Order: sequence, then structure tokens, then C-alpha cells
Amino acid sequence: MLSRVADSLYWMSRYLERAEHTARLIDVHLNHILEQPSAAGLRRHQVLASLYVPADSDVIDSDYALAELLTFQRSNSNTMAACIATARENARQVREQISTEMWEQLNQLFLFINNTKMDQIWADQPHEFYHAVKQGSHLFQGITDSTMNHGQGWHFIQLGRFIERAMATARLLNVEFQALGQEEQDAAATNRNHFNLLVLLKSCTAFEAYSKVYTASLQPRHVTEFLLLDREFPHSICFAVIMIQNALNALAGATESNKTARVYRLAGRLFATFDYGQIDEIMQEGLEVYLANVQKQCMQIHNAIDKQFISYPIEEKLAA
Repeated sequence: MLSRVADSLYWMSRYLERAEHTARLIDVHLNHILEQPSAAGLRRHQVLASLYVPADSDVIDSDYALAELLTFQRSNSNTMAACIATARENARQVREQISTEMWEQLNQLFLFINNTKMDQIWADQPHEFYHAVKQGSHLFQGITDSTMNHGQGWHFIQLGRFIERAMATARLLNVEFQALGQEEQDAAATNRNHFNLLVLLKSCTAFEAYSKVYTASLQPRHVTEFLLLDREFPHSICFAVIMIQNALNALAGATESNKTARVYRLAGRLFATFDYGQIDEIMQEGLEVYLANVQKQCMQIHNAIDKQFISYPIEEKLAA
């Protein structure tokens, strides 16, 4: 596969996953802040921090301003609208590599966002808009799995999706648990912690799946273990790491790559971290440090993917 094709498929998937993640965080925030309006300012700050958006809290002083910033703000290249536009542009560049159904779905999502204004969203029901964006992303993922050959291109799409998901979830967990750790332990703090854990689970579409494993009792240790180490839940970091490992193994076979290359060693090391990870050891060593290390390793894998498959010197491939 041409490196430019692999690059476009990879980034198409990453940007669409990023847009869906942003829509999910905004939707959960707008719904749950109705239950605790007094926490709106703090929750806005945490949403911004989770999405790496530097913003003056005096400027983002309302939920409307937060939603506008993260949905349409032209100065932010990671807004939902910008991410979906970039995903569509990457898809357009490799139109012949994806199915017609994939292109139609992504184009439909792009036009839906492009023809919607913030005032219109706010006047109607914001939940319906963000739900439609999430559904559009989920439809694209399902259509991709159903209509595209599961060859090299599909594996690059998987890599993009799950590297983005692993990094975004690790960042979200880090921000949320830092806030929990700053709470003083009294009755009011206990109620806030319960609320924040509920918001965290729903931000990862995890509340129902979590409840089936641990019941509806929200304990920080159990929530951490589920979102970090569960091997079966699609939005846990462990699941994402397994999918990254599987995609790279498939690409190694398809491209006849040497599995001693840096990208495979980095992915194997991260996989081993989760395969043998124990929640007690992680909590004892420090969750913040652990999550920061996960993000660092994912970034190293991303850079190694670029070097191995995208931006490699031509002399290396000619010699091989």
C-alpha cells in the first residue's frame, strides 16, 4: 500500500474518533450539569482539560460558550466541525480505497455539521445534535467493518481509531481522578465524587457495561480497574491496546515487515504493561504517573508507525 494512502486512512480514522469523543463529552456535560448546576464551572474546566484545550475560564463562562468553542470555533483545529472536515478530506484523497457507503456516510455527517449553526442547536435540543454526531460516527465504523476488505487499509483505520481512543481515555481518566484526589473527604465531597464517577463512566459510554460487572456501586478503584484493564469493553484502554497490537501484527504479516522493528517492540511493551497489570500495583505506584506513561507510549507508537509505514527513507525499502 502506498504510504500516502496509509497516512490518509490512519488520520481519517483518528479525526473521526476525536470528533465522536468530543461530542460525547459535551453531550454528557450538558445533560448531567442539569443535576448539579453549581458544579458547572468546574466541570467546564475539566472538559477543556480533557480535550487539551487551553482556555481562560473567564472567557468560557457558560455552557453555550463551551459548546461553541468545542463544536465550531474556527481558531481551534480540534473542534468537532474541523475534525470531521479533516476526516472527510483525508477520505476524499483515497476515495478509490474506501467503499461508496463509507464515503456517503462521512459526507452526510460533514454536510450535517456544515449546515448547522450554534444558535440553532441551542434553540432546539443540544442532546439531539450531539447524539446525531455520535450516531454518525458509529454508523461509519459499522459500515467500514461491513463493506471494506479487512486488508492493510482496514488495519490502518483500526490503528488510527484505537490509538486515538487510548490516548483520549487516558487523558480523561487523568483529569477526572486528579479532581477526585483534590476533594476533602466529607459528606458533600462523597456526593460530588459519586456524581463525577457517574459522569466519567458515561463519558466513556461505560455505565451500563460497568454496572453489569460491579453493579451500580461506584467505587473509584472499580471504575479505574474497569476503564483501564477490562479486556472486553471497547472503550477501556486495555481493549484499545489489544486492538493496536492485533492491527500491527496483521500489518507485519501483510507487509512482510521485520517484527523486531521499533513499532512492534513499542506496541508489545505497552501490551505487556496491560496484560500483566494489576490495579493494586497501579494505584500504589500512582495512577497519574501510570496514565501519563500510557499517553507517552501511545505517542511513541504513533511516531514509530509514521517512520515504519509513512515517512520512511526510500533507501530502506529499496534495500529490503
